[in-house]
Amino acid sequence: MSTITSEELSATTLLRFATAGSVDDGKSTLVGRLLHDSKSILSDQLEAVERVSASRGQEAPDLALLTDGLRAEREQGITIDVAYRYFATPRRRFILADTPGHVQYTRNMVTGASTAELTVILVDARNGVVEQTRRHAAIAALLRVPHVVLAVNKMDLVEYRETVFAEIAEEFTAYASELGVPEVTAIPISALAGDNVVDPSANMDWYGGPTFLEHLETVPVSHDLAHCHARLPVQYVIRPQTAEHPDYRGYAGQIAAGTFHVGEAVTVLPSGRTSTISGIDLLGEPVDAAWTTQSVTVLLKDDIDISRGDLIVPTKDAPPTTQDVEATVCHVADQPLTVGHRVLIKHGTRTVKAIVKDIPSRLTLDDLSLHPHPGQLIANDIGRVKIRTSEPLPVDSYADSRRTGSFILIDPADGTTLTAGMVGESFASPEPVKDESDDDGWDF
Repeated sequence: MSTITSEELSATTLLRFATAGSVDDGKSTLVGRLLHDSKSILSDQLEAVERVSASRGQEAPDLALLTDGLRAEREQGITIDVAYRYFATPRRRFILADTPGHVQYTRNMVTGASTAELTVILVDARNGVVEQTRRHAAIAALLRVPHVVLAVNKMDLVEYRETVFAEIAEEFTAYASELGVPEVTAIPISALAGDNVVDPSANMDWYGGPTFLEHLETVPVSHDLAHCHARLPVQYVIRPQTAEHPDYRGYAGQIAAGTFHVGEAVTVLPSGRTSTISGIDLLGEPVDAAWTTQSVTVLLKDDIDISRGDLIVPTKDAPPTTQDVEATVCHVADQPLTVGHRVLIKHGTRTVKAIVKDIPSRLTLDDLSLHPHPGQLIANDIGRVKIRTSEPLPVDSYADSRRTGSFILIDPADGTTLTAGMVGESFASPEPVKDESDDDGWDF
């Protein structure tokens, strides 16, 4: 296994990406092949996989075992939970979320892709684009993942024919463009044989694009959220009340977006009280500024009432507060979400009571049409909802901020996560919802 020095590692960028696809499309095999051929696994891990594979009578090591860690996954040959893997090459560091392909585990794909900058959607070259492919494309678009890779796998089983790859790539790209996906990169691969995963394939000389790893290493990744709307959800109020710090009162949290500066005028939401940042502590040391993903403690000039769940924002760039939230959601629970459903809504670090006032539409994945007023959403449905909250929430549009424009709905009875929601307009603009009850018979 090759080693990377600390200097090389610190100089590389980080890419978070997720894999998705239908059952048996080869996601875990692709990840295993990627780790194996990029020399990103330890020798004892490979030896363990070789032993298990040999005990099953397999001549070659089953690389899918590198990611399928649960016993049930190994026994059934499927992926059930999201498997996170961390690896690095000299050019970039990676955090990978290998998500399940079964329809009932679509919720796990939402989890894995929610923080990803790139999503890999696998397609079996023999089957082409299927319903689960369209569902995963819709979720990637809904979550506004900046980059989508279509990996057409098992090309060895279709004799590496260019026409097969071209037809699948054309169909998927057309569907993704209707969803508003900004970029699709199609790559023909064979995860089992290693074609175009790390090394170029000698069997597909008609393909002139990058290998899978080369694309991952070179795709542009923007982590510069410093110029976004600055948002600090308060997680904890720090008051030591010690002889050394008798009057210290700090507001701790991880900056969700933007940059905060000492001396900046800020507003605390939802109360609307204002103050000025008098200090910022980072890792126990005072700093003049702090930015996205840093965990900090902010001190304010005025002693005002702030608690967990409040949001600190620049006064000149404060989001509106509202008790009426309209959003596109992916329902992930087994129990349906219905009109009149009483729920908890968790936005940032704040959780309040809410009620589902309306479900205007449900998305039909086949043709991207909207089914008006379905009355409920069942597991894996994508639709629009209108929610009334018991207290005002400071929400951004998801298009402006993936962190402060998202929320989850929770069952107050048992704490089950019901729905993942994205505030504002959805990823696409299909035909307007038509309410048949409003049709008075006039034909224009």
